[in-house]
Amino acid sequence: PAFQKPSKPVGPFYSKEEAEKLAEEKGWVMKEDAGRGWRRVVPSPIPLDIIEKEVVKMLVEKDVIVIAAGGGGIPVIEENGQIKGVEAVIDKDRASALLAKEIDADLLIILTGVEKVCLNYKKPNQVEVDKLTVEEARKYLDEGQFPSGSMGPKIEAAIDFVTSTGRECIITDMSVLDKALKGQTGTKIVK
Repeated sequence: PAFQKPSKPVGPFYSKEEAEKLAEEKGWVMKEDAGRGWRRVVPSPIPLDIIEKEVVKMLVEKDVIVIAAGGGGIPVIEENGQIKGVEAVIDKDRASALLAKEIDADLLIILTGVEKVCLNYKKPNQVEVDKLTVEEARKYLDEGQFPSGSMGPKIEAAIDFVTSTGRECIITDMSVLDKALKGQTGTKIVK
């Protein structure tokens, strides 16, 4: 479905006229982006598999620190038994949750620009959340508390990981990761 409805803005901003010309010349799908101009949009499919999962798992088992799924990874599809690159953006949070499941991770940590998940983010009644159950996270997601362009994908990834594995997820800022691992900060998503 994501390939039929491109939604992820990429690249520079264009005027409406430039966007129309690029759409005609290159076949790009262009959309207006929050009053800032027009941008190309590409598909943003949910990842189905991590091709290198066995190698990642082997390295982790040997205590090697692995950095993987950055930016969501390289989007590919299988076509006639061949792997082929496609123009798309894989959500990094969903890719991280999938990789964590596939390598049987004990814990999923999602790093972001805030110390804790917030309800009513950047409003006078903002509330930091220490812990969310999957049920609460789904409810707040449905209420629109977590926008699709920011915290939404992180919450969706956390729900997926916790639901699939029964394990926990922590969402926090890199600068306080050590404290979050000790349970002193961050938001914990639990079953």
